[in-house]
Amino acid sequence: MRDLENQVILITGATSGLGQRVARDLAGQGATILLHGRNPQKGQDTLQEIQQATGSQKLTYYNADLAALDDVRRLAAEILSGQPRLDVLINNAALGAGQRQVGREQSREGYELRFAVNYLAPFLLTHQLLPLLQRSAPARVVNVASVGQQPLDFDDVMLEHSYDGLRAYRQSKLAQVMYTFDLAEQLRGSGVAVNCLHPATLMDTQMVQKSNYFGGPQRTVDEGAQALEYLAVSPELDGVTGEYFNGQQQGRANAMAYDPTARRRLWELSEQLVGIRPPGR
Repeated sequence: MRDLENQVILITGATSGLGQRVARDLAGQGATILLHGRNPQKGQDTLQEIQQATGSQKLTYYNADLAALDDVRRLAAEILSGQPRLDVLINNAALGAGQRQVGREQSREGYELRFAVNYLAPFLLTHQLLPLLQRSAPARVVNVASVGQQPLDFDDVMLEHSYDGLRAYRQSKLAQVMYTFDLAEQLRGSGVAVNCLHPATLMDTQMVQKSNYFGGPQRTVDEGAQALEYLAVSPELDGVTGEYFNGQQQGRANAMAYDPTARRRLWELSEQLVGIRPPGR
């Protein structure tokens, strides 16, 4: 890949936790950072904080609610019209398991909220930005998944009949891994590498702090940031694609991720849900 000072990197969910730490680190190393968040004031505050911490002026903030597919499309359109290149897309934004006592929630389109934000939004955003990534090749897509994965029930993907927040989170993260593998295969030879990772277990982030499914944080954000930055910009991974990493080591995902029939079924469902119609179909 190019020198970091010549790279443009988009990080979703960059106004707190892991995304914010990675944005600050990479900005400090000279990269152009595109920050995404869903709270305009928090976004501008984060941009200013990173500017003050790093001295970088190569920062732009984009606002979008990933629980609304129209916002995802608008975000992509703004980046396509405003940026001449995109070297790395980091799909980091996500909702955690939440509180046990909270019931099923829906996105603006009526989809189960965690599936929509954690999976459908990055599926659509990546699809929309692919032309720019391909023109910028060599480029990378990094999907922040989780070691917590649970097989999808294709008869109840939206968990209308048996909702549980932790299950919703885990199936959305497995969906990300399945998508990573399929997209990597489709883009092989294009110069765009697609990988995913579990950055670190139960990092000290709001996602973990605000959930009562767990006993509290076990790892630091720094540990997760090191792993994510490794996948995003390390020259050691030039040419590596279609892999699942546990930290900085290649790992093994849930068995469903290696089932081509399940992956194809998920891909076709995803196209239908986000309104993509490939040529000839």
